[in-house]
Amino acid sequence: MRIPAPPTKLLILAFWSAAAFALVMALLPVPPRLPAGDKAQHMIAFAVLASLASHAYYRASLLKIGVGLAAFGALIEVLQSIPALNRHPSAMDWFADCAAIVVVLGVMHLRK
Repeated sequence: MRIPAPPTKLLILAFWSAAAFALVMALLPVPPRLPAGDKAQHMIAFAVLASLASHAYYRASLLKIGVGLAAFGALIEVLQSIPALNRHPSAMDWFADCAAIVVVLGVMHLRK
């Protein structure tokens, strides 16, 4: 009888899948129209990533998780400056990412 994988492995898979999805969506030349506004989409994406990361890597420092996710958000904005992608980088988008990260990881800190 095969023992199921621990939930941590599933959470790690969910985190990296969500990160890959966020990257692809951020780099599509023509992203799909969604009912939420641009900043709300950024905040939702990074709130989900922060939540998944804090659960998947529960032994990691929340500060390290936050810095890593903020760097990921910055990387997305840098990549959006590639002319062929027809996207436009925005510091405000990165600030929205960081705000969501801080709120979620702050809540996680209070829960510990």
